[in-house]
Amino acid sequence: MNLPEELPDPVRLALERTPARLLVGRHGPAYPMATWLRLRADHAAARDAVQDSVDLNRDLKSLVESLRLYEVRTRATNRHQYIGRPDLGRKLDEPSRELVARQATFAVDFQVVLGDGLSARAVTCQVPELIPLLADGALARGWKWGRPLLVHQCRVGVMNDIGDIIKPEVLVLLVGERPGLATAESLSAYMAFRPRAGHTDADRNLVSNIHAAGVQVPDAARRVLAWAERMMVLKLSGVAVKETAWPGGPFFLNETT
Repeated sequence: MNLPEELPDPVRLALERTPARLLVGRHGPAYPMATWLRLRADHAAARDAVQDSVDLNRDLKSLVESLRLYEVRTRATNRHQYIGRPDLGRKLDEPSRELVARQATFAVDFQVVLGDGLSARAVTCQVPELIPLLADGALARGWKWGRPLLVHQCRVGVMNDIGDIIKPEVLVLLVGERPGLATAESLSAYMAFRPRAGHTDADRNLVSNIHAAGVQVPDAARRVLAWAERMMVLKLSGVAVKETAWPGGPFFLNETT
């Protein structure tokens, strides 16, 4: 964006820090052509991200080979049903429950689950770099690592269903965020201590906006691992555990709890 020199410094600083379309000018009552075309392209990317899917062998083959990543599905049988019936995306279908019961490592310290969510592109763009950092961090801390899995047609609430089966200390769901007009590649890391039936968003913590122009992948990995450590100490997660930031890294407000 070419900013006019006469803009006051606070305005210039704000515009340099946001992808929002502000002060772009106009042609009559409409956006300039370049802005309008960019808006149309971003809208198309967002629509594509919602409708796309993750192909395990095409998009995440390296993780299949190195971490034995496998895939399961929720009760939403297709994308249309997934979007219209969020409740179906919170439960595994019966064949998937049986597969998890056979393939999973039980009672682990740290379990990572991938979910396509509302942006498969977020998973394929961010996860190949993020999950090895989490695996290395877990190994360095001496945690028992669970075999990761990918959930198709995934909603956040599926954490409870998987938690009931595997019973991990901490479960991390890396799921594609609802795409906007700034990016269609944003990933969220939802976390919970011993997730189980009945847990709500109040029992979970979140690192969001993981993408190239947001929270960088190495920073996200450090924060997720710090969250997991704190959860294991406190034996809880959610609103009772609050994170702030300082130059050295994450800091938890209830350190003395």
